[in-house]
Amino acid sequence: MRKLGTLIHDRVEAARNGKNETVVCQTKSGWVVIGDVQFLKGYCLLLADPVVESLNSLTEEDRKQYLYETTVIGDALLDLTGCYRINYETLGNSEPALHTHIFPRYMSEKPEIRRYPAWFYDWENAPKFNRDEMADFANDLKQYLVKAGVAID
Repeated sequence: MRKLGTLIHDRVEAARNGKNETVVCQTKSGWVVIGDVQFLKGYCLLLADPVVESLNSLTEEDRKQYLYETTVIGDALLDLTGCYRINYETLGNSEPALHTHIFPRYMSEKPEIRRYPAWFYDWENAPKFNRDEMADFANDLKQYLVKAGVAID
């Protein structure tokens, strides 16, 4: 049962309380977290904090900050994973709270799926997030974001 309205609200509240194990770091606009599934190694999200409904709910300055941080996370993934492209998706249809999926895309993906959005993957049977397995990646990502001036913790 959800306490605060959406999964994003709950995840942000858990991050604030140090109880979200997927957290990489906090930024000025929110929280960088590793995706619950890792069918594309390095899949991350940026969760807005404070939680708002959409990009359009932010001030112009806050929009610029959120979108800038999103692209810096993408830069980090390009550098750390060896992927060839980053897909950014800010949807909010099923969870009406601002969050952006940041997907590294790889040339090693099957050609018939590589050209489509990540939503075409089998999410139910994808490898699940494992903190121990992702610890080095999370640390490297955090260090990249600290060096880039994005991480605040």
